[in-house]
Formats: sequence, C-alpha cells, structure tokens
Amino acid sequence: MEGVSGTPFGVVHLDVAPVTSGLAIGALVAGIASLLVSLLVICFGVAFKNDGGAWASGAFAVLGVLAGGAAVVIGLLGRRQIRRPTAPSAVQFTGRGLAMAGISCGAAGALLSLLGLGLALLLTLT
Repeated sequence: MEGVSGTPFGVVHLDVAPVTSGLAIGALVAGIASLLVSLLVICFGVAFKNDGGAWASGAFAVLGVLAGGAAVVIGLLGRRQIRRPTAPSAVQFTGRGLAMAGISCGAAGALLSLLGLGLALLLTLT
C-alpha cells in the first residue's frame, strides 16, 4: 500500500496472476483435430480405394484443411494476444508454447490432409 502524499488515503495495487490464453488453447485443440482428421483422410483413401474412398477422403480433407487453417489463424492471434504489452494491473496472458504447437499441428494436419487426398486420388486412378 502506497500513501498518497498530502492526504490520509492510500493506493493499493493488486497483483493479477497470469492467465493462459484461450486462443492458444483453441489453436492447439484445432491443430490436434486437424491431425486426427488427416489420419482419417489417409485411412479412407487407402482402405477403400475401390469403393469410393476418394470421395470420403475428399470430404474429410476439406474438414482437415479447414481445421488446420483455423488452428494457424487462431494460433497467430493467440501469439499476438500474449505478446501485447499490458499495464501492471491488467491481465497478462501466457501460453506462447501452446499457440506455437497449435500453429505447427494445424499446418501439418492441413498438409497431411492434402497429401492424403492426393494419395487417395492416385490409388483410385491407377
């Protein structure tokens, strides 16, 4: 508590504990979902290559790319939120590693979805 000079009053500065960024957590969840969906793309493309597996792979590839793109965008927004300077009494966000993991998982999931779709189309056409 700091006293205000010339008055009987004082000022109290409360410490606010750091909070994990919700955007960083969301990026990680979306990135992991994108990776899991990319595995479905590959499995459907390989296992059902003669029974319309390319169609199922295509449908799941769209989902995997969308989830991966969302993870990258949300992760970048989360890193921006964490990096932003704050006043001493404002909430400070943490979770830079979570945001970075979400970005990398999302990018890998989107890439694997596209590669799995390409593999499914290649197996169907041959």
